[in-house]
Formats: sequence, C-alpha cells, structure tokens
Amino acid sequence: MHYDSYISKFNELLALRDLTANTIRSYSSMLHSYFQWIDAHLAKPPEAVSFEEIRLYLAYLKQDKKLDNRSINAHISQLAFLHRYVLHMPWDKYEVPFKKFNSKLPHVLTQKQAHCFINSITDLRQKACVALLYSAGLRVSEVRHLKPADIHRKDMRLYISCSKSRSDRYAVLSKKALDILTRYWYTYRPKEWLFPGRDPSKPVSGTCIGSFIAKHKRYLNWDTPVTAHTFRHSFGTHLYEQGYDLVKIQKLLGHKSISSTLLYVHLSTRSISEIVSPFDREVDT
Repeated sequence: MHYDSYISKFNELLALRDLTANTIRSYSSMLHSYFQWIDAHLAKPPEAVSFEEIRLYLAYLKQDKKLDNRSINAHISQLAFLHRYVLHMPWDKYEVPFKKFNSKLPHVLTQKQAHCFINSITDLRQKACVALLYSAGLRVSEVRHLKPADIHRKDMRLYISCSKSRSDRYAVLSKKALDILTRYWYTYRPKEWLFPGRDPSKPVSGTCIGSFIAKHKRYLNWDTPVTAHTFRHSFGTHLYEQGYDLVKIQKLLGHKSISSTLLYVHLSTRSISEIVSPFDREVDT
C-alpha cells in the first residue's frame, strides 16, 4: 500500500509550523515506521486503524524495538498529529495515553574534571570547540553555527543565533576560551564557519563533535558519562554554585522557561550541603 500522499501532507503541515529540517526528518521517520508496521501487519489504510491496533503498534515499539517511554511518547504525539490534521479524525487521549517515565538527573562534571578534560586535549580545533561548550554553556548546534564575526572580543561576549529557542542572545566569552580561540584562529584561519566541516561551506557536524568527545573520554579512561551536553549542564551548575541567580543563568543559557534552569538547583552540591537536617538541630529535652 502506498502512503506517499499521507507523508507528503504530514511534512507540508510540519513545514507550515516552521519546524527545522532536522525536526521534520525526525517526525517523518516516526510516521514511516508506523506505516511500515501497518503494511506488514494490517494491510489497511491509516483511516481504518483502530485505537486497539495503535496500542499493538506501541507495544511493538516497546517490546521489539526496545524504545524507552520518552521515545514512545514522541511517536504518540506524531500519531495524534496525523489523525487530527492529516486524516481529520478524532484522537482519544484516553484510548492512547502517554506513558509514564522516570526523570533522571543528568551527570555533571566537577570544575576540576572540566578543566582536566579540556586542558588534556591536544588537537587545537577540538580544544577550542569543547572550551566553548563549557565556558559559555553552549548547545552543540550553537557551537556548530558560530561564525568568526560572532566572537566579540571588545565586549567579551558571543553572539548566538539559530538557538533552540529561536531567539538570538549573547553568551559569556571566557578569557581562557578566547586565548584558545585566538591560537586556533591564527592556526586554521576559518572563514565562513568558525568550525567548518569537511566541506568548508558547511559547519562541522554534531556527530563529529560528539565523536571526538567520546574518544577523548576513552583516552582519559574515565568511567563517568561525558557528552557534549554534559559541559552545558556543568556550566549551569557551576554558575549556580558560584552564587549567580537563576534568572541570569536562564538568560545566559537561552532557556525559554525558568523551569528548565531550576534543574541546576537539583544538580548543585551547594543547595544540599547548606541544608541542616532537623535531626541535627539542638532541641530542649
């Protein structure tokens, strides 16, 4: 059975929402997965698929594809979008409820670990890249899309465009990071992109950044989890531990909501260590 017309309409509606190309590809791949399952197990048009059969598909994602509940919830969201806006059919959230999931705190490095990781990188390009991830708390996508003109030496700040929140902002430019960037710039002389990919007209890929971070972690023989986003979480946590208020951290990180920034209260050792248990207080007996 051909599903091209459904996929075309689905992608058209996603584009109207002005979602990024990567997001559209991700959502579209979920729809492809659903249609492949229908074709293999039901051989019927999507309009004829019952909620009971949709629940069987979700069980397939859980048991056969080994997806976690967060990922399955993403599939549920796209199925709801398909029904409401492509098929023009009602969607019953009680027939297909979102799954519960456990929220785990991300790992953060100590300041000593962050310094050790960056200082031990010998490749100047990689060192500059990781130094920006940590010193300014940038997302991988933000580091990738930096241009030489975004480095404002006079004001000691970085101009961040193409952010996840779709709003431009300024991030802090560390003196140590600037020293590394200066050496990097004089060595490589980047033009269009601060960190170009193999094709100089395109920025370095996020996969490439993640790969050399993982490789360096293995080189250091660390058991602790370290990804590109670990440095962003470490930046936010360390600022909070230094006494900066959450609103300022929110602006530096480009969070739309303060609720995202509140994570660093939970990650900080300061917020726990400052609390005195009532069991430790002296009472009159």
